[in-house]
Amino acid sequence: MNSENNILLKVSNITKSYTEKKFWKKSVKNVLNDVSFSLKKGKCLGIIGESGSGKSTLGRILTGIENADGGIVEFKGKNIHAKENKYLKREISIVFQNYVSSVNPKFSVAEIIAEPLTIESQLKKDEIQEELKKLIESVGLSEEFLQRFPNELSGGQLQRVCIARAIATRPKFIMLDEAVSSLDVSTQVEILDLLQKLKKEYNLSYIFVTHDLLTITYICDSVIFFRDGKIEEEISDIKNLKNIKKDYSRKLLNAVIEF
Repeated sequence: MNSENNILLKVSNITKSYTEKKFWKKSVKNVLNDVSFSLKKGKCLGIIGESGSGKSTLGRILTGIENADGGIVEFKGKNIHAKENKYLKREISIVFQNYVSSVNPKFSVAEIIAEPLTIESQLKKDEIQEELKKLIESVGLSEEFLQRFPNELSGGQLQRVCIARAIATRPKFIMLDEAVSSLDVSTQVEILDLLQKLKKEYNLSYIFVTHDLLTITYICDSVIFFRDGKIEEEISDIKNLKNIKKDYSRKLLNAVIEF
């Protein structure tokens, strides 16, 4: 297969800045500076950086939630921010760190998962009900969970619900924004194993944004080290992680080894 045809998401020269007001002065803060990389079909790319590095802003741009000041994000060869390509966003989904705030507490689990289906799909009501049963079971929960509400679920269970919602429209690409960092370690592993299973089952591609290198090594095929809005270093094969050269990348790796 041609390597260019194997690319699902291509990011070229992305820049982003915000205007900050301090007392009577205005200043411009550059958040992203000329960021370029690509994601291959069926792969998981990790983006790791400390708080404030710009990785979450990048995530919002990649999923079309926010616009860049410059550069282009191409999904399946088309600019996702172009008005005529809005339909592409149906194939892009996101799972957030804060599973509590990302759901409506007054909605049942069935209503939460059904949200994108009622908006994007042409399914009839009874077809949606059947789809909900398949989705809840695909994330390791039984059908009876569909009648529960968020306050009746553990953190891990609620994040599974959010993942079920994320795959409901059969996306090709899912952005995982610190998707396990709020969970305890054993639950993190369970969710990461689930994500691996779903990636194969639904032929998904992931970008996993995190500050945790252990998560990266568990699930990702490649990794980008992000610092001050720039790519500090890129490792195309996670097996070569120990060959990193930059001091910043090595500092993050050493922290994991010491742990």
